[in-house]
Amino acid sequence: MIARGLLALALLCSSAMATAADKIVVGSKRFTESYILGEIVRQTLQAEGIEAEHKQGLGNTGILEQALATGTVDVYPEYTGTIVRELLKREGNPTLAELNTWLAPRGLKAAVPLGFNNTYALAMLESQAVQLGIARISDLAKPDAAKLRLGLSHEFLARADGWPALKAAYRLPFGDAGGLDHGLAYDAIAAGRVDLIDIYSTDAKVGRYKLRVLKDDAGFFPKYDAVLLMRASVDPAPLRRLEGRIDEAKMIALNAQVELDGMSFAEVARRFGAGQIAPTAHDRQSFAQRLFAADFGRLALQHLLLVFGSLLIAVLVGVPLGIAAWRWPRGAGVLLGTVGVLQTVPSLALLAFLVALVGGIGLLPAVLALFLYALLPIVRNTHAGLAGVARGLADAALSLGMTRRQCLRHVQLPLATPTLMAGVKTAAVINVGTATMAAFIGAGGFGERIVAGLAVNDSDALLAGALPAAALALLVQWVFDAAERALVRTPREA
Repeated sequence: MIARGLLALALLCSSAMATAADKIVVGSKRFTESYILGEIVRQTLQAEGIEAEHKQGLGNTGILEQALATGTVDVYPEYTGTIVRELLKREGNPTLAELNTWLAPRGLKAAVPLGFNNTYALAMLESQAVQLGIARISDLAKPDAAKLRLGLSHEFLARADGWPALKAAYRLPFGDAGGLDHGLAYDAIAAGRVDLIDIYSTDAKVGRYKLRVLKDDAGFFPKYDAVLLMRASVDPAPLRRLEGRIDEAKMIALNAQVELDGMSFAEVARRFGAGQIAPTAHDRQSFAQRLFAADFGRLALQHLLLVFGSLLIAVLVGVPLGIAAWRWPRGAGVLLGTVGVLQTVPSLALLAFLVALVGGIGLLPAVLALFLYALLPIVRNTHAGLAGVARGLADAALSLGMTRRQCLRHVQLPLATPTLMAGVKTAAVINVGTATMAAFIGAGGFGERIVAGLAVNDSDALLAGALPAAALALLVQWVFDAAERALVRTPREA
């Protein structure tokens, strides 16, 4: 049974990969601009008659580098400075031709320069900058500036062209900084919870929040010209129409349509393709429209596939493990302890480990992670259910001529079913919530909306993902409760 379950999962994943091989998969990072550009690329390819899919919000540069290397993503919007510093670990501002010479050994190429430079920058409230006399990054070395509270994004804290190198170049007197999601940084600085944040020069909220962008007087940051980074096998010709079409002002306007006007990424991309930039009053969607948007069915199906695909494998593996723990008590402590430890591993850390292990992103590592999280309640409840069956019942069955296997199958497991089913139900409900994390590696589900909402600090988008996930958890619990009542009847009902 275990082999059949694993074979089914392998066939499911290989089928998904075969389907993906027939289309161009577009990726994007977890911030507004990347979502918009990824959607523009997808719609441009579809307008050229090419089947395309957009895997949104795939974490940081490392995740997308892995996705390109394994072929789970074919193209995504990137910036030349990031390619040079983060991917190639080089310095300077090469031409596109030089950049492609460096990328060729990796099977990658950069093409279709979009027309704008989106550099990193540091910003603080204008009022506070005036009070402290800070206009340049070098001014942060002043004694008064050392007390500023930092609200830097996680990726900026880890990048080769990020905070550690910047701090060293300017000899800034700051200690270690904790990470803050980029989508939350603007509200945090406006509320006075942090004083200094990293921004992108095309962010739409700089003017709205009255921030002063500090001058990079030492010229630390390289050029971040927006390009499309793709696998060498991808033909860039269908995307040439985007070349040079987006200047800095236009990109700021596109970002504003999402962050300030509440429009969806897909609608902003569609309007861009139609040559429309200024939003109109009727463009803003109601919450009901966002909740039951066109992607609702797709996300629900993906979420169910993640939950029940992983649950099936967990039952096929967990029930035999629970039986083994009950049958051999000496090893029960080690076995239960091992599956218990798996529950303590943070979900993002486990996903990152499995992405590296299987050499790709998407469905397979997500299902494996959920399978590991589902093991504990199933193994423990199987063991507890069997241990709770009176020994005399087993002895009576054996005295009637049953073998141990027949006794287990026809007496002990049926009596342990209520406890076992409770464990399966617990695993299923837990997995409904945990499956939202799968969006970080392109596995889909309602987590896509939650991740997107975090990226733009949009509470409606967050709720449009969180509410269906919560409703699904309640529905799954109700279904299992009904199944328990149907499968485990009381003597009076029977």
